Amino acid sequence: MATWFDESRLDDETALAQADLRLRALAESGARVRREAVEAEAALAQAVGIARDQDRPRAVVAAGPDSRLLRAAIEPWCPVPFVAWPNPGLPGWAGGLDLVVVLAPDGGDVGTASAVAEAVRRGCQVVVAAPERSLVADHAAGRWSTVLPSASRDQLATAVVVLEYLDRVDLGPPADHEEVADALDRVAFSCSPHRDIAVNPAKILAIALADANPVVWGGSVLAARAARRVAESIRRASGRTAIAGDAEHLLPVIEATQPRDVFDDPFTDEPAELRPVLVVLDDGADDAVVRELRGRLMATANEHGVRTEVVEADATSEVARYASLLLSGRYAAEYLSIGLVSD
Repeated sequence: MATWFDESRLDDETALAQADLRLRALAESGARVRREAVEAEAALAQAVGIARDQDRPRAVVAAGPDSRLLRAAIEPWCPVPFVAWPNPGLPGWAGGLDLVVVLAPDGGDVGTASAVAEAVRRGCQVVVAAPERSLVADHAAGRWSTVLPSASRDQLATAVVVLEYLDRVDLGPPADHEEVADALDRVAFSCSPHRDIAVNPAKILAIALADANPVVWGGSVLAARAARRVAESIRRASGRTAIAGDAEHLLPVIEATQPRDVFDDPFTDEPAELRPVLVVLDDGADDAVVRELRGRLMATANEHGVRTEVVEADATSEVARYASLLLSGRYAAEYLSIGLVSD
């Protein structure tokens, strides 16, 4: 069964209506961030008050499967040792001098609940973002514990609340939920299904990905995480190969690409081999190493005839730029799914 890409479907009302629920979920990303912040406002103030009444923690432990997102955002900023612990339980040294933060948007993970219970038992200060009356929240009851109630079960929206807490207690980067929500709203507007192909960056990117295997790269720690999430979205949407990684892992893929045969018939019935396309997620990181790696990747892509697509974020904070890149990539993946047709 052959699969081809029909770009006319990206402006076709009937085709877009079939994906309305998924596109609507993307468009509501900013609203979910605001909703999470409102729901958690009182608990957030309580957690900040507890932190202000105590000395700065000896270390911060992010527990649970979603701890890697917090690590990507916090580790470069945190003034005390920071550990991401996605495994059940806690590091053996964690105790009453340490802060344990947990991101549990669905609240039902048994391993995460076990880690929270262990943190309470050891006397750690505990801040948990989870749905109220969930398994994880129930295990967080303790004198030095605060549950930031999660209403949307959205990982990004839940993470923004935790990051805003860490910002307020001087343990993390600037993370204002309103700024993140505004950045998401701008992406939702520019990538809206009601904006046609000529002016819609996500639809343009989807067309660029239609006949290619995406190779996604982000230079900063957060942009690299966004690249992995975007590659996952593309794989899920298209069933095709999409990879993300560090520059040294992606360069061999680009260097192995054979020059395009100028005699290839673009209208042949035989399926053509999909070539790589380099997708650069640019969050504006002003770092000499990032600039050098980006230059190498783009120069190598140019030498081997590999197209390069750049996705930019214009928000001011790192967290908002991460959210913007992630949503832009997810919109492109959704449009790619809409445009792919099987015969």
